[in-house]
Amino acid sequence: MKSSRSTSNPLMVLGTCSGAGKSLITTAICRYLLRRGETPLPFKGQNMSNNAWVDKNNCEMAYSQVVQAWAAGLEPICEMNPVLLKPQGDCTSEVIHLGKSVGVSTAAKYYQERFTSGWQAIQTGLTELLKDNQEGRLVLEGAGSPVEINLQHRDLTNLRLAKYIGANCILVADIERGGVFAQLIGTLNLLKPNEKKLIKGIIINRFRGDISLFDEGRKWIEKETKIPVLGIMPWLKEVFPPEDSLDLIERKPHKPNAEIQIAVIKLPSLSNFSDLDPLEAETSIQLKWIEANDFLGTPDAVIIPGSKQTLKDLKKIQTSGLGNQIKTFASSGGVVFGICGGLQILGETLEDPLGLEHSRIENCAYRFKGLNLLPIKTIFESKKSLSKKNVKTNWPCKSEISGFEIHHGQSKVIDNGLETIQPFCNDEKLGWVSKSTNTRNVAGTYLHGIFDNGVWRRSWINLIRKKNGLIPLPISNQNHSQKRDYIIDRLTDEFEKHIDLEKILKS
Repeated sequence: MKSSRSTSNPLMVLGTCSGAGKSLITTAICRYLLRRGETPLPFKGQNMSNNAWVDKNNCEMAYSQVVQAWAAGLEPICEMNPVLLKPQGDCTSEVIHLGKSVGVSTAAKYYQERFTSGWQAIQTGLTELLKDNQEGRLVLEGAGSPVEINLQHRDLTNLRLAKYIGANCILVADIERGGVFAQLIGTLNLLKPNEKKLIKGIIINRFRGDISLFDEGRKWIEKETKIPVLGIMPWLKEVFPPEDSLDLIERKPHKPNAEIQIAVIKLPSLSNFSDLDPLEAETSIQLKWIEANDFLGTPDAVIIPGSKQTLKDLKKIQTSGLGNQIKTFASSGGVVFGICGGLQILGETLEDPLGLEHSRIENCAYRFKGLNLLPIKTIFESKKSLSKKNVKTNWPCKSEISGFEIHHGQSKVIDNGLETIQPFCNDEKLGWVSKSTNTRNVAGTYLHGIFDNGVWRRSWINLIRKKNGLIPLPISNQNHSQKRDYIIDRLTDEFEKHIDLEKILKS
């Protein structure tokens, strides 16, 4: 490669298909290398996800690379994910290069318009990442399948990148989906000879039951491919941070002893759903994802999460009748909480004078009615707010919390609104809570990562428990980051137990 070179051979995790488990395998490899005294450097040239995060320089990056950075013991930086595509419907995506938006592209014109600049961003990301980590080892994650024939000539982040840095590649196949032999043989047969030479090992992922039953299958794969099977990863029951909506759909944790059910509105343009991971980790809480045409039922609380297309999602929940159900729930004293786009939806009006969103929905007006549960109005502006925040909350407890904001809309209290609501925290632009001493049941904030904060999260949960006549949970200072680190360690323990990576590290 032309940029600064690491002294250790790079590794790259490829998959036979989307959702094969590349993200978790890459995460495990990062923690495994950290344990053996190395400096792993996670990297994904191009990612498509609305699950974003803000780094220390107020730049956007995909959450999956953030988790991998934490697994590697590093501060996440956007150079680990230099190209991020954030889908926004109608076959268009916002394009993020090195943490900053460079515009919107259609799927049909993306590679024509963005291929050269995207490859430059990837090269710059690699150079910057290696600049201060000459002793580190790159651990790259591919995207989707590396052998999509119609896309292969313009693929930015799989084989082009693997060849560019001379990576030792691992091919991951998902046996849970079935057809694992066809997955592997088909993928390898579609590789060119110089590309196939890059594949140094195979991992079979998500095996259920007695792994010894796959011994014959393992021998057959090694005989036919001449590539060693590094191991078979079992099906993991732990709930891990998801990368994209496919993982969100597939993970359905059942908690028979849950005492509280929280309805999460699954907006069509849902974003930053990792905000809910800390609640998933609470054994007393069962999350129930509600789509626009579903019946809300009688949950103990409702959360409206972030949205990449707030106006489009607002229209969907209003026309489906779900919006009226949420309003009825709130008027009866039900706890409703909005995050970012969810906060905007709770407001009285949303205005889009620049046509940033409403040109993609069937309405020529630029002013829209929200659910009117908080007396605020939101105006969408061209400049995006990207920043990390450390603030002190006013509700439901006095607590120091941290989080980050990613949004175009700017919200403010309207008319005499301060008579009925109060600021959520000491930064009065970051959210509000209903002021009524009898209910105080509707609130929202722009802060993503709000539930990561242990004291605040447990205080909010206890607010719900009190309404239900349940005993309060202990207020713990433990933030979700500690639980997440434990989960990464558990994942890596299983990886070490079942996968022999030394064969590749020595090559």
